[in-house]
Amino acid sequence: MKDLSLQTPDWIILFGYFIVLLAIGVWASSKSKKGSNKFLAGHSLKWHHIGFSMWGTNVGPSMLIASASAGFTTGIVSGNYAWYAFVFIALLAFVFAPRYLGENITTLPEFMGKRFGQSTRNMLAWYTIVTILISWLALTLFAGGILIRQVFGIPMWMSAFILLAISAFFTMLGGLKAVAYTNVYQMVLLIFVSATLTVVGIYTLGGSSFTGGITKLADPDIIPSDYWNLFQPNSDKDFPWLPILLGYPISGLWFWCTDQSMVQPVLAAKNLNEGQRGANFTGWLKILDVAIYIIPGIVCFALWKTGFFGGATIEADNAYMTLVSNLFPVGMVGLVMAVLTAALVSTIGSALNALSTVFTMDIYVKNIRPNASQQEIVRTGHIVTVVGALVSIVITIAVDNIKGMDLFNVFQSVLSFIAPPMAAVFVMGVFWRRCTTLAANITLTFGTIFSIGSGILYLWVIPGAAETIHFMMLSFYIFVILIISMVIVSLTDKVSAERPAMAVIREKPSLGVRVGWIALAIVMIGLYVFFN
Repeated sequence: MKDLSLQTPDWIILFGYFIVLLAIGVWASSKSKKGSNKFLAGHSLKWHHIGFSMWGTNVGPSMLIASASAGFTTGIVSGNYAWYAFVFIALLAFVFAPRYLGENITTLPEFMGKRFGQSTRNMLAWYTIVTILISWLALTLFAGGILIRQVFGIPMWMSAFILLAISAFFTMLGGLKAVAYTNVYQMVLLIFVSATLTVVGIYTLGGSSFTGGITKLADPDIIPSDYWNLFQPNSDKDFPWLPILLGYPISGLWFWCTDQSMVQPVLAAKNLNEGQRGANFTGWLKILDVAIYIIPGIVCFALWKTGFFGGATIEADNAYMTLVSNLFPVGMVGLVMAVLTAALVSTIGSALNALSTVFTMDIYVKNIRPNASQQEIVRTGHIVTVVGALVSIVITIAVDNIKGMDLFNVFQSVLSFIAPPMAAVFVMGVFWRRCTTLAANITLTFGTIFSIGSGILYLWVIPGAAETIHFMMLSFYIFVILIISMVIVSLTDKVSAERPAMAVIREKPSLGVRVGWIALAIVMIGLYVFFN
């Protein structure tokens, strides 16, 4: 891979990027009404803010780099994690969002508190905080820190500190509104640069012909035909179709419907219609994941097979940056670093905002200072943002000291073992009124110990476990066990009475919302048919 050291044009682009980002953050902060809820942007977000913010939270450098690596080694099958998601984004729009907005909540633990009581709310608040610190902040900082360390040659802790400082600044400056407005700018930039890299790569592959490049990508002598299949046989080690079909819904339900970092933009929607349109826009943006994250890895593989890189050995994890260093002209490295920084700031900023929201509203205001003024609430949110940032740096350094870790696979498997308890509690809480507080609390305590304990045994203790059962299938089995246990506990619990129904916005979806979702469903079904 060519030298990626930054030249003067790169620094100019990076500097210009941060100037524009700062201006947008300051402008968004000035648009916030005095005394409004910064955690939910004063319920002012429109569909494009919501869509870009949700997608931006989901996008990180680990996805950008690891997805290209997956494309290089296995083709588009990892795109299931992106395209299968539209089902659960639709579930958020039509099942969960009407209930969340109907109850006028700020956090998802607050919602479960209204359903099951204060004890459940407290458990979910701490569960959410730990999840954000580990899965959103530490792993994202680790992935971004590796990239920044490679380019700038600075220690991991300093890389993490710089990224957190930028993200925390925007979170503290204007809350969710500043995060959402800067996300729009950052995601447009991300789409532009990655799409450009894909197009230039295909053009180069075809010998200065885009159609020629497409022809070579379709040539089975260059790209194995199974690289273009979304469904792989169950004998496939990494992406068997049945575990993905049954297991991904557990992670997808938790991730898209019950995770505070992902759902918060919808909670801040101007109204339900904007929230449903914003979720739909997120679904359309997820289609781009394959085009701008995975296909560059396949293009890199094709260029390598056709001898473009000479006799050089290409490591899968370097596929994305190999394309950047070989295809982009001098000075474009700065733009790429701006894009990667955009993805980092977007994810970290949303996670910090979610962290401060949950702690401030579910723990501080609810249990410590019920009569806290708006000024105290904002100040507490700022303090939590800083403390959370410092704790996440410590966790990031700990992750950096673990050797031999495949970040992408570990990230997916960790989510698979975090998801079942939360998914089970939300599903039963929303769909079954007879479900009791005792059942929810047992699942959040002993169910969490069982789920995460199974993950520890699977990933690190039992040798050969991964060859025996796929982690997605194990996640599915754990979820089923938790659901059955919740039914048994609820039916035998004679103390807890059935709670009254919760508020639901029952307005009919607008024509635009219905058309948008029907069109998305048709396109997604078409893509699955075409790529099999």
